[in-house]
Amino acid sequence: MDLFNQANVKLPKIKKDAHVDAQIPDGLFLACPYCGEQLYSKQLGKARVCPNCGYGFRLQAYERVNLMTDDFQEWDADLTLADPDFPGYADKLARAKAQTDLKESVLTGKAVLDEQTVALGIMDSYFMMGSLGTVTGEKITRLFEAATKQKLPVVLFAASGGARMQEGINSLMQMAKVSAAVAAHQEANLPYFVVLTDPTTGGVTASFAMQGDVTLAEPHALVGFAGKRVIEQTIHEKVPKDFQRAETVLENGFIDAVVQRQDLTHVLSQLVKFHKPQGGR
Repeated sequence: MDLFNQANVKLPKIKKDAHVDAQIPDGLFLACPYCGEQLYSKQLGKARVCPNCGYGFRLQAYERVNLMTDDFQEWDADLTLADPDFPGYADKLARAKAQTDLKESVLTGKAVLDEQTVALGIMDSYFMMGSLGTVTGEKITRLFEAATKQKLPVVLFAASGGARMQEGINSLMQMAKVSAAVAAHQEANLPYFVVLTDPTTGGVTASFAMQGDVTLAEPHALVGFAGKRVIEQTIHEKVPKDFQRAETVLENGFIDAVVQRQDLTHVLSQLVKFHKPQGGR
């Protein structure tokens, strides 16, 4: 029995104030998806990075443009799917467009990163999980073709849940189409730099996300082909907790470096400088 009950003291009831509750904004406190640390949203800063473990929270494409570039000129902004022939697909596309201000799951264009001009592609995980559809593949293909014509290096931020099931075989064919454009760009002795962000999975990982001359990743990004559950059901074994995280993939030789988000602009600009042909500007 506690002291209040021993003294027969009656505590006043606290009334819930609905007005006070209404003033508390959503998303004020967040849990880091990697380490679980409870964070005040302003602790993340403009780069939206967990101060405890360095995990980079997912960014929308235009957020990353504003964070990393000095100048950006968008390419193929109006390219979109004319007839989404799958039940409910048109509605899903409309919601994704409204959420991201994009017509598709990748933003492409010419950008300046710390005084270095590049052809830039940013896949947006907020647009149907960055899934690879026909228009996504077409935009990335055009990115490489324009970069080859203008003799520009390509920087691609990969983020994807894989090929888009609503488009069937047409989405899978984008893997080969983009890969062919990547090969033509590399045959022209132009560099291609990939940054793997959370998550990069499925057919994107199985094709152009792993074809760069230099492959970087953000800390703790999920990188793999099949998901953990599918792998465990297939091999009938438990897999290590971090076996598909960027650091483990780095240890096994599939990534060249894991780079903090705050350092990416500088690192990429230095890579572009280093890989410029002799006499290039």
